Amino acid sequence: MMRFTSFVMFAEMRTGSNFLEANLNALPGVTCHGEAFNPHFIGRLNQDALFGIDLAARERDPLALLAALRANTPGLSGFRYFHDHDPRVFPAVMADPACAKIVLTRNPVESYVSWKIAQATGQWKLTKATRARSARAQFDADEFMAHLDRLQGFQLQILHGLQVTGQTAFYLDYDDVQDLDVLNGLAAFLGVPARLSELDPTLKKQNPEEIGAKVENLDQMQQALARLDRFNLSRTPNFEPRRAAGVPGYLAGAQLPLLFLPIRSGPEAEVEAWLAAQGPVLRNMTQKDLRAWKRDHPAHRAFAVLRHPLARAHAAFCDRVLAGRLGELRQALVRQWKLDLPPPDEAAAMDPDRHRAAFLGFLRFLKQNLGGQSGLRVDAHWASQTAVLQGYAATQLPDALLREDDLPRGLDHLGRSLGLTLPPLAPPAPDPRLAAICDDEVQAAAREAYARDYLQFGFADWRP
Repeated sequence: MMRFTSFVMFAEMRTGSNFLEANLNALPGVTCHGEAFNPHFIGRLNQDALFGIDLAARERDPLALLAALRANTPGLSGFRYFHDHDPRVFPAVMADPACAKIVLTRNPVESYVSWKIAQATGQWKLTKATRARSARAQFDADEFMAHLDRLQGFQLQILHGLQVTGQTAFYLDYDDVQDLDVLNGLAAFLGVPARLSELDPTLKKQNPEEIGAKVENLDQMQQALARLDRFNLSRTPNFEPRRAAGVPGYLAGAQLPLLFLPIRSGPEAEVEAWLAAQGPVLRNMTQKDLRAWKRDHPAHRAFAVLRHPLARAHAAFCDRVLAGRLGELRQALVRQWKLDLPPPDEAAAMDPDRHRAAFLGFLRFLKQNLGGQSGLRVDAHWASQTAVLQGYAATQLPDALLREDDLPRGLDHLGRSLGLTLPPLAPPAPDPRLAAICDDEVQAAAREAYARDYLQFGFADWRP
């Protein structure tokens, strides 16, 4: 009797998951169906159906595809699952002890550099070495910290799921997938009798050079990495827990004992400029940096600024969706949610009726997205403020939750608690585009999407 009836491969882009899948598929009785729950395709790029279930049907009921995948595949079936795949599938596979868990990781610096090179060259797979395209990556410290934060958060989610269900997983590193004995050990873990006699020869390693030769600004990368605590990201599934709380986004006064916890799509830029006007600002902190700052500022105060949920959703819609900064996620909103969006360079010229219809559609999407009923990821720019603050609580609870429309009084009170006189900061002016389209239907849609925030923080209807 087989130990498992299905499997899931937890991985990320540029971790070697394509190569591991090819070798799993070379085992008789084992079939991996690719990224079956990728929000933008099913299984393979440009494939939009599997077992008679298309994207729209999967969006309505992803577990139906999971059941079909298992029922219609002879032997042991599985798929690859990344951090941004349909979140409704994760609890279903984690709760199933008959579903084997394979966890594939890679040194996050290597995966980040590989991802940057693939972006630059447009080459995501290599089957013939003579067709290899070359480029050097430009290391972006802020982007890397966000990349690292996502990886760690997902690994902690997997680890917690295994712990609470009393299960274990088969862990592999990027280098392990080149080891024939390790892959045969994986076959033994899965309980299949077949063994590999050789590695799959189809896929070739891209960018085999040492990492220093693949980065344009190596000195800047080394300086950024030197600020991180030393721990072995590529060899352990248990990353430092508190690094999943978004510490790199915190802003601290170098002399002023104030720590700003930004909430995306709020008045981030205005508060950051106000804080910078008081003196130097520390950015991109690590957990170690944050602890050092707290020791140097024993009377510190941390604060966050709440924005009305409707105004915040509209800011996310304009700055992220209309501006075209979401890539494939924007395409999915058009394709799956039927949002009528103009090209980004024409967004400013949208008439109010079209703007209102698109924004109303976005609010309806948010209701399902935040309620766990959508296969698309919850972006930080529109996650509920309740959830954002709960994430911050792992490392730093705010001493003060200020309101955007009451910033002068809130900052004055914060300053007096420190014995300081802080200059006022006028709240940003309401967006006239929102004022032009706001009506009872829009207000109600925002309340439905952000019911937790309205209840938690006592928001009334938005008024310009």
